[in-house]
Amino acid sequence: MKNENIIRCGWCSSSDLYKKYHDEEWGTPVYDDPTLFEFLILETFQAGLSWITILNKRENFKTAFDNFDYKKIANYPEDKIEELLQNTGIVRNKLKIRSAVTNAQAFMKIQDEFGTFSDYIWKFTDGKPIDNNPKSLKDVPATTPISDAISKDLKKRGFKFVGSTVIYAHMQATGMVNDHIENCWTRTK
Repeated sequence: MKNENIIRCGWCSSSDLYKKYHDEEWGTPVYDDPTLFEFLILETFQAGLSWITILNKRENFKTAFDNFDYKKIANYPEDKIEELLQNTGIVRNKLKIRSAVTNAQAFMKIQDEFGTFSDYIWKFTDGKPIDNNPKSLKDVPATTPISDAISKDLKKRGFKFVGSTVIYAHMQATGMVNDHIENCWTRTK
């Protein structure tokens, strides 16, 4: 979106990368497993950090984690984990790196059980985005009963770094919930 006079959600005004992400991705429904996995991994690395930090490193993550190929990640050997721990282009948190492997394994178990991860996660919203239609950013929650339920279920299935706040951010990123503010231009696109 080239017109800088348009109204966007206030959280994305600090950089062009943020604006592009907001305009082209955030809140757009995602139903394919590779993209859902990518956002899940990125959101788990974001825990405790700002999203712009992760967004700035997204391409580095993509390269380091084999284009977010969960089948490869699920089988990372110890030397690959050590390599990732030395990679200054990503967040070098040992627990988060190890959780990417664990989460890839758990992700595939869900695929085995439900056919796709998409079928599994979207069942929590009956397959449709929830439109909260917030008037301003202060009306946007950090968690909801649905993100609580997804978080609890994912943890039960062995996922790590999937607290309710992380899961709600994942829901926003993948369009399971539309939290674009009421006067944001994306509501008319």
